[in-house]
Parts: sequence; structure tokens; C-alpha cells
Amino acid sequence: MTTSPVALVTGGSRGIGRSICIELAKTGYAVLINYNTNLDAAEATRAEIEKAGGTAEICPADIAFAAHRESLLDFTLETFGRIDLVVNNAGIAPPKRLDILETTEENFDRVLDTNLKGPFFLTQQAAQIMINQLAEKKIPRAAIINISSISAYAPSLNRAEYCISKAGLSMMTSLFAARLAEHGIHVYEIRPGIIDTEMVKPVRAKYEKMLANGLTPIRRMGRPEDVARAVAAIAAGHFPFSTGEVFNVDGGFHLRVL
Repeated sequence: MTTSPVALVTGGSRGIGRSICIELAKTGYAVLINYNTNLDAAEATRAEIEKAGGTAEICPADIAFAAHRESLLDFTLETFGRIDLVVNNAGIAPPKRLDILETTEENFDRVLDTNLKGPFFLTQQAAQIMINQLAEKKIPRAAIINISSISAYAPSLNRAEYCISKAGLSMMTSLFAARLAEHGIHVYEIRPGIIDTEMVKPVRAKYEKMLANGLTPIRRMGRPEDVARAVAAIAAGHFPFSTGEVFNVDGGFHLRVL
């Protein structure tokens, strides 16, 4: 079993997930980089971590499927012998952005399976592992961080599935925070705003115009590193008297300035 704390990061090969993996490795975590389809991106993330002297491994899994979630957790334990932190970052946008009156069950199921059902049951299984490891004093503390979105409360009428999934993830944070506190496992939500990733590429010009016109007090898109630094701060244990807390990384979008 490794002596370093271990972080399992879903969707860790690109975008926000990649930055989270790199930042956690800088703080001393051994990182399990989960990816679904892009092996090259996962290997590039691992190579960057190892080049800087960190420790990382990669594992393919589509968290929408129970067998994949189980194999992901098994692989993490077989590789590192422990799980100190789970970062539920994996998420997808609807395959097609359709008006709420036109969206399909196929779109809805695919997004909810990946963005909500997958994280829920992965957390359920990981929490049971953490409870046992804490009881056996194999790990000193444990935490779960859910990466949600301002879409948890700000409706986008052409991606209702995504908004519903993130609202559900927000409630999931509260539920697990309340349930796991007695075991010493803290659960947090990080709520990014408009972050410059591939997911916003189709609407980047629209967002840039809105930001320039004052959509947020900080008039720029966020960067993946902005979210990663928030994850690292939580992972370092700087909030021992907080659980169920929401950390906004959104340029001030949540302020709703009049």
C-alpha cells in the first residue's frame, strides 16, 4: 500500500479533470486518472505528472455502467491499496443541444446516467471502502468532492438534461454529507461557472460576448486550473469543520448583481 494519499478522479484525462489530477499530484497525492475513450489524453496527463515527480496511473471506465464502476474501484485498490479522495468530475453535455420541448429520452438517459447515476453509485461504493479503511486506520481522513456547475440552478433551455443532472448532483452532495459525517468523511461541491474547455467550444463566442457585457463581475472565462486549485485546497484538509459546502468558482456569477 502506498504511503501517499490516493485520489480517484473520474474524467481525469482532459479539461477540468486533467488540471485536477495535475494539481493533486503537486500536493502529494498519488492519482488514479479515470478516462472513458481517450487513452492518448490519459497517457499524456500521466506523463506530465510523472515528469514532475508525481505518481499516477490510468484506468478506463464508463461510470454510467455498474461493472465499470466496480472495476475502477478494484483497480484503484489493487494499484495503490487505499482511497483517500474521490473527485466526481466526469460529465457530458447532451449529444445534441435541443429545446426542452424537443429533447429526447435518449439524450436524457445518456446525460443522467453519466452525470448523476454514475457518481451516485460510485460514491456509494467508495464510501463503504473509506468507512472500512478509516475504521482500520489505513487512512487518516477521507473526502468526496463533486464537480457540479452553475447549471445546477441557472436554466439553459437547450440542455435541460445537463441542468437537471447538475441539480441532482448538488442534492447528492447534501445527502452524502449528512449520511457520512458520522464516519468522518466530508463531502463537498465545487460549482464551476463558464470554464474554457472543449464543452463550451460550440458556444464560446456567445459566452465571450456575454462576459464582456458584464455577465459576471470577473469578466473572463474561468480556466481549468481555477477549479483544480479549489479541489487541491479541499484535498489538503483546510476545511475540517465544513461538509456539504458549496464552493463557487464562477467569476462571481452567483452574486446576481442588480
